[in-house]
Amino acid sequence: MTDIPENGLTSESLSRAIGARYLTYALSTIMHRALPDARDGLKPVHRRILYAMRELRLASTGGFRKSAKITGDVMGNYHPHGDAAIYDAMARLAQDFAMRYPLVDGQGNFGNIDGDSPAASRYTEARMAATAEALLDGLDEDSVDFRPNYDGTLREPVVLPAAFPNLLANGASGIAVGMATNIPPHNIGELVAGCLAMIDDPAISEDDLVTHIPGPDFPTGGVLVEDAASIRESYRTGRGAFRLRARWEKEDLGRGNWQIVVTEIPYQVAKSKLIEKLAELIHLKKVPILADVRDESAEDVRIVLEPRTRTVDPDMLMGQLFRNSDLETRFPLNMNVLIDGKTPKVCSLKEVLRAFLDHRREVLQRRSQHRMDKIDHRLEVLEGFIIAFLNLDRVIDIIRYDTEPKSALMREEWGRDFPRALSEKDYVPPAPGEGELTEVQAEAILNMRLRSLRRLEEIELRRERDELMKERAGLESLLGSERKQWKRIGEELRKMAMFFGPDTPAGRRRTGFAEAGEVVEIPMEAMIDREPITVICSRMGWIRAMKGHVALDGDLKFKDGDGPRFAFHAETTDKIMLFGANGRFYTLLGANLPGGRGMGEPVRLMVDLPNDAEIVDFLIWRPGEKLLVASSAGDGFVVGSDDVLAQTRAGKAVLSVGEGVRAALVRRVQGDHVAVVGENRKMLVFPVIQVPEMTKGKGVRLQKFKDGGLSDATTITLAQGLSWKDPAGRTRTEADLTEWLGNRAGMGRMAPRGFPRDNRFDQG
Repeated sequence: MTDIPENGLTSESLSRAIGARYLTYALSTIMHRALPDARDGLKPVHRRILYAMRELRLASTGGFRKSAKITGDVMGNYHPHGDAAIYDAMARLAQDFAMRYPLVDGQGNFGNIDGDSPAASRYTEARMAATAEALLDGLDEDSVDFRPNYDGTLREPVVLPAAFPNLLANGASGIAVGMATNIPPHNIGELVAGCLAMIDDPAISEDDLVTHIPGPDFPTGGVLVEDAASIRESYRTGRGAFRLRARWEKEDLGRGNWQIVVTEIPYQVAKSKLIEKLAELIHLKKVPILADVRDESAEDVRIVLEPRTRTVDPDMLMGQLFRNSDLETRFPLNMNVLIDGKTPKVCSLKEVLRAFLDHRREVLQRRSQHRMDKIDHRLEVLEGFIIAFLNLDRVIDIIRYDTEPKSALMREEWGRDFPRALSEKDYVPPAPGEGELTEVQAEAILNMRLRSLRRLEEIELRRERDELMKERAGLESLLGSERKQWKRIGEELRKMAMFFGPDTPAGRRRTGFAEAGEVVEIPMEAMIDREPITVICSRMGWIRAMKGHVALDGDLKFKDGDGPRFAFHAETTDKIMLFGANGRFYTLLGANLPGGRGMGEPVRLMVDLPNDAEIVDFLIWRPGEKLLVASSAGDGFVVGSDDVLAQTRAGKAVLSVGEGVRAALVRRVQGDHVAVVGENRKMLVFPVIQVPEMTKGKGVRLQKFKDGGLSDATTITLAQGLSWKDPAGRTRTEADLTEWLGNRAGMGRMAPRGFPRDNRFDQG
């Protein structure tokens, strides 16, 4: 035993103290907050909400109560956490767009598919839904264990009896410590069919089970486009994902005009945010063939999409929207649940259904045993009543004259004298000891009303006894036969299926199935009108596109303190590559550049170019070209234009630069030799084949420097010599480059006489 110091303090290492406490927190999160129970599919907060509503007698056919009252009872009696968290959990149980089979019937504003929050709990009312009553059915019949609540003053169920597989029917999601769960909702009719198939054949394969449960059934509908083989694998392993698309149709407007109407959106997608995303696609012209989006929803979802021209193929337009918006989502599957309420485990579809069926069998056994105990108690009372009727005069004498009638009734040996109530031929004397009354029987006789002492009541008691004996024999036979138990469970499940069959409004499948198909890549020319533009970028990085090809040396307006830096002709269909000093390439679309009426917009709002990284150069992307990239340290390589095309705002890392080094240039390869010049004005010419072609990296040394770094580089055709412009604007050519010809990584020689003082080659 550890000695405790007099001051009551103990010493413990920090790592052990933190580890023990974090483990306690982790177990509490896993067991009591994040993971659902495989048997009833509920987390503790949801189970306590339903139980508290039952205690308040909020039946599905009864009246409503204020949500604040329900939340208060749950918090005060069973769930000592924040009322906001409890109300949010209860509100979700009432949302028909979140729950496939809502467990709470809400009255008032409980939120909507747009993503709006529910009204405050003092404004809304609720009661249980019929599905919740099915989960609670049999709770008073000792079907499940109870445990003390948090303060020991009340008792709450450990798990609910659950007449249907709620875990899969309504799904679940949660994040615990080191683990998470995410289960989509399914169709109850299909789940019941799967359970019945498992009862008929316990060794049924996962593939055969999927024929009964083909996939999730989301409350918001949609179309499941996941491959059947992928669905089977996800259900077999308990991990995977489902591709879900919006449901849409082409609406004819006459005279060749049409529009697309989206009637169902993917599960857990807020409609308002979806509309915002589609509007952003139109504004940024990421899907140029989409002209407009309107939300015409009322009770049902109706999102109208207008094409830019009526010649656009609807499937092509929707394919682009599926790729660029939440009209298509992936719902991850992670069936991590608590088995028997104790053990977290990632289960397959078959294991989850087996846990539910085993729970239903235990519930059936406990309810049957509970009913047998009730019958035995009633039979005991009935036997006492019958004895009293057979010896009515003696019973009346004892009650009238004996000071302790209860003890006297229990001491009396009944049935030895011939009772006047029966004829002699009907009387069968009891065996020794059989005529003695038990305490329960004596108490029941003393509490019997006088009006019950009539001949017809005796006949009714015998009839009731015979019926109970028959019922008890049936229950005894049921408890003794596993086959009969599974047959009874099957009958109960079929009764549930009657309310959730494919022909009922609640049971009709909402999520359809379809082939995903291939998204057709739309040529840029088909989406954008090809028009000439002049791209202007200032020294401070403000970019704009002026209509037409204007003079590059014309008088242009800039902000105070700013001035021109880049100007070139392009077209609206061009992809314009921005090369940053951080070695990354960024892609801009000519049609998406701001107009030339104003000063433009900062290019850093269009791409994620860091503030400390300067713009090195712009160039128009052409497929199949070769580009020379180099750093200020004199390292570089050749890269294909297809390898620098970026698909995201973050750009694409191509040239690796270290500390104190920056990307210096990018040039098209248009000759057989490379000419480089350093800050020391030494120039070197070498064959372009000496520069390796790479997709990314630091590259190789192009020129060696004793001091300074690389100033400029270009590619030339050796036979044509090297040309540049002098300060007067005249073109000068050095035809014989033998003096500067060498191998890569050489130091070179001083540049020719008359070479520009800024050490820059003429780029034309």
